[in-house]
Amino acid sequence: MEYNEQAIRKAMRMAQTPAGQELIQKLSQGGGQELRQAMEKAAAGDMTEASRAMSALLQDPQIKKLLEQMGGK
Repeated sequence: MEYNEQAIRKAMRMAQTPAGQELIQKLSQGGGQELRQAMEKAAAGDMTEASRAMSALLQDPQIKKLLEQMGGK
């Protein structure tokens, strides 16, 4: 449980950075349908479909750049 709390705190801190704010805005464009679909699939335990939904988002060069700025790969 502590790991989840730490991960949530870290994600919240990252979301407050300029890159995090820009990433949130970018992911929300178009209603955030791709992100919502990926989250729903992951919550349902279908990680294959969640990965497919996320891969479309990760093809966007701006999203890739923002994730790299935030320390993601």
